[in-house]
Amino acid sequence: MAGIGFRLRELMKADTLSGVLLAYSFAGIIGSGPWVLSIVGILLIGFISTENSSVPYFVGQFQISVTYLMAVSLILTGPLQLIITRFIADRLYEKHDELVLPNLIGAICLVITVIGTLASLCLIYFFAGSVLYRLLMLSGLIILSTIWIVVIILSGLKAYREILLAFLLGYGITVWASKELGKFGLEGLLSGFVVGQGILLFMLMVVVFNSYSSNRLIAFDFLRRSQIFPSLAITGFLYNVAIWADKFIFWFNPQTSASIIFPLRGSELYDLPIFLAYLSIIPGMAVFLLRIETDFVEKYTKFYGAINGGASLKRILEIYEEMLATIRRGFFEIIKVQGMTIVILLALGDKLLTWVGISPFYKVLLNIDLIAVGIQVLLLAVLNLLFYFDYRKDALYLCFLFLASNIILTFLSQYLGPVFYGYGFALSVALTTVVGMVIVSKRLNLLVYETFMLHYKTGD
Repeated sequence: MAGIGFRLRELMKADTLSGVLLAYSFAGIIGSGPWVLSIVGILLIGFISTENSSVPYFVGQFQISVTYLMAVSLILTGPLQLIITRFIADRLYEKHDELVLPNLIGAICLVITVIGTLASLCLIYFFAGSVLYRLLMLSGLIILSTIWIVVIILSGLKAYREILLAFLLGYGITVWASKELGKFGLEGLLSGFVVGQGILLFMLMVVVFNSYSSNRLIAFDFLRRSQIFPSLAITGFLYNVAIWADKFIFWFNPQTSASIIFPLRGSELYDLPIFLAYLSIIPGMAVFLLRIETDFVEKYTKFYGAINGGASLKRILEIYEEMLATIRRGFFEIIKVQGMTIVILLALGDKLLTWVGISPFYKVLLNIDLIAVGIQVLLLAVLNLLFYFDYRKDALYLCFLFLASNIILTFLSQYLGPVFYGYGFALSVALTTVVGMVIVSKRLNLLVYETFMLHYKTGD
């Protein structure tokens, strides 16, 4: 599903500085996706509203409300994300493109029904706030959850200009609408966000409908027993919980958080640095899309094409070595680009915080988080390789390690005191990534042997 990467790579063929910059800029924005762009939107809305509003109190409530919407929507859709990704990838490989659109619609209907029902019950019985606030939270959760599902198939499309336009317009309208409606308080800010995200979803759906066609409107083939891989569902859930585990621990520890709007809590000390740090992954995600999701996929397809086509062992081994070289180059470029980004941001620490109007008090935690999220890009690359080679159980164990270590080390950091805040998440990501790279290395070293000598079947 690397179609968009191949189109972006064409921009680099001219071998001009403008072409390379354009390709990496597009790849960074599209590769980072709605999650990182949502953070940009939240921070911009907060900055603009605080500057122009006489009631900045509502800005904090708005930001924590949207943060919870992002966290809960990602966690709840996590199991379905990987299941539908695998289903669509398999259908595209089989040249059954006509099955993509109806099953995407089916997945969206499932998300709306299940998450809408659960969220409605929670909002009715456990949430404070006006009826309008709760309706907006419900709408926002459903829209974000749907966006996470739709985004899955975007990397397989070649309409990068249309996708980029959708992101820019969607988040531009989100910021503008929230600014204009901010005078109506929390509900106004949240209304602007929901409207903007709704427009983004609509524009993305237009791109999808223009790219795929089908005689059926809706299908649930992805729910057939033969298409459901339990390990993928569990992995998707564990990974998303792992990402947010440290945040929830800080949010619900009375010593590190405060009640914002019942029952939502926030940790100003912990939240701001980590969200700022996530903006730094845009360059690394650009490399990830162009090198791992594109260059590697090309060699991967060529490798298995040679095996299925009955090529000679010598030729297969040549392609195998080319594939390994592509993987090594991809990791090296991620480390180089993300590393340079981190070094620059570390050097600009005080000036950067002053420029965005944030106290230098956050510098130490921001520095730790910059390194942590940079390593997380490598972890994404590791998991991506495991999924491509169908080592599903390895990916599951890795995500379990990520979750368990993040919980344990975050609690330990809280016990040790404020000086150690952030180290729990950072060490957890680093540990998981190192273990993952060792697993990938061992698996790749045995790949040809297992393929030809053991007929080893990977996965569940």
